[in-house]
Amino acid sequence: MKKNQRNEISIRTKTEFLAQLEQADSLKNCTISPMDLTGISWPWESICLENVTFLGCEFEAEVQQKLNLGGAVLYIKQPHLPYHPFRASLYTWQELESKHPDDKKTVDEVIYHHFSSSKYNPHLNEALNQRIHDHAMDDALREVLQFDETGMTQKKCVGIMGGHSTLRTDPFFRTTALTAQLLAKNGYYVVSGGGPGIMEAANLGAYFGTYEQGELEDALKILAQKADYRMEGYQDQAREVLSKYPHGADNLAIPTWFYGHEPSNYFAKNIAKYFSNSLREDILLAICLYGVVFAPGSAGTTQEIFQDAAQNHYGTFGFYSPMVFLGKERFSRQTMLYPLLQQLAAGRIYQEFLHLTDQPEEVLSFLLNHPPRRVEN
Repeated sequence: MKKNQRNEISIRTKTEFLAQLEQADSLKNCTISPMDLTGISWPWESICLENVTFLGCEFEAEVQQKLNLGGAVLYIKQPHLPYHPFRASLYTWQELESKHPDDKKTVDEVIYHHFSSSKYNPHLNEALNQRIHDHAMDDALREVLQFDETGMTQKKCVGIMGGHSTLRTDPFFRTTALTAQLLAKNGYYVVSGGGPGIMEAANLGAYFGTYEQGELEDALKILAQKADYRMEGYQDQAREVLSKYPHGADNLAIPTWFYGHEPSNYFAKNIAKYFSNSLREDILLAICLYGVVFAPGSAGTTQEIFQDAAQNHYGTFGFYSPMVFLGKERFSRQTMLYPLLQQLAAGRIYQEFLHLTDQPEEVLSFLLNHPPRRVEN
C-alpha cells in the first residue's frame, strides 16, 4: 500500500485492500490495482467511495452495481483483448513467449498481430485501452526504479543504444556486451530498447554481471552460431545460453509492439513493452539519468542521440546526464555526430558530460566520474 502527498492511496494486493476496509471502513482516495475481489462480503452501502477507482478488478454483478451507485469509478477489462490494460507489473520474456491460451502463437505474437490490425487508425476503445496499458507500464517502471520526489531513481540506470541489425559476430556486439557487463558489475542498472543487435548485446552483458568475462565470451560463441535475428533458430541459441548460465543479473528492456516484427531479446529480466513507440523512446532516455552509451547504429540511433541531447540541452528531466559515444571512427569521422554534438553543447553545462571512446573501461571510468548533476532553476 502506498500513499502520496495528497493522501491518495494505491492498493496493489487483496491483503492491502482488506486491511484498508478493516482499519478505515473507507476507500476514500484509493486506487485499486487489478485483482479478484469476488467472494468478499461487506456492507458496501456504508463504505465511503469518494474519489475511488477500480482498475480491471473482478467482482459479482451485485457488488459492481453497488460500487457504481456509491460513486466509484470502475474500469472493466474487455474480454476480447489479448492483453491486460490494467496489469500491475512489467513483463518477462517467459510470459511473452508463452503460448496464448486461445491461439497457437505466443502471447507476444498475438498481441502484435492484434495491434497491427489497426496500428495506424485504432478504434477509440482500442486506443484508450492501449493508452491505459502504456500508463500501467509507466507505473510499473516507477515501482521497479523507485523514483524520489526530485525525479531521481534509486537504481542507477544507464541506457545503451545502437543498431538493431548488428550481427552477433560484429566486433561492436562484443564490445557492447563487455561494456554492459562492466557497468552491471559496478552497480549500474543497464537499460536497452529490448530488441536484437546492440540492444541484445546490452542486455546480454548486463545479465552476465554475475559471471566472469570468460563466461561471457563463451556465451558470445554460442550466440554467434546464429548471428542474424532473421535466421531460423536465432532464439534457440539464446535459450542455450540461458540454460547454461541461469543466474544472471537484473536489467531492463523497453521494447515496443510498433516494431513487433523484431524479436525481443531474452536477456532482460524486466520488460516494459509499450504500444506507443514515441512514449517508449522518451521514457527509455528519460529514466537513464546516470547516462546513455551510444554504440554504432543508423537513423534510429541518430534520432535517439539528438533526443537525448535535447533533454540535456534544456534540462528536461531535472538532471544533466552523460552521453558516451562508443566508436571513434563511427561518431567522429564517418558521421561527424560527435563534433556536431560538441558544437551544440558549447557553452552549456552538459558539454562536460560528452565523451568519445573505443574502450569499455573508459566508458565505466567516465560514468563513475560524471554522475548526474541537478539542474539549478
